[in-house]
Amino acid sequence: MMWGYGPNWGMMGPWGGYGGYGGWGPIGMIIWIVVLALIIAAVVWFVRAMTHPGHQLPMAGRRSPGLDALEERYARGEIKRDEYLEKKRDIGG
Repeated sequence: MMWGYGPNWGMMGPWGGYGGYGGWGPIGMIIWIVVLALIIAAVVWFVRAMTHPGHQLPMAGRRSPGLDALEERYARGEIKRDEYLEKKRDIGG
């Protein structure tokens, strides 16, 4: 019988030095790199979505189209200030 050769030969035991992955070392490393890249991409997407002015959350900074039309009418002089303020209060702006 030869000493040092067999199913559990060497310092790493039956795992072959891959830290318990049993031969999945390179594939396991690739999987972790992909997972890390996906996490980084998700964080970048979230930060851009929160800071880009055109991609705000649905209710943030939303204006009523009726309020826009009312302001245009007031700016053109079609309605007086009192009527403008009354209708603006009615719209909720």
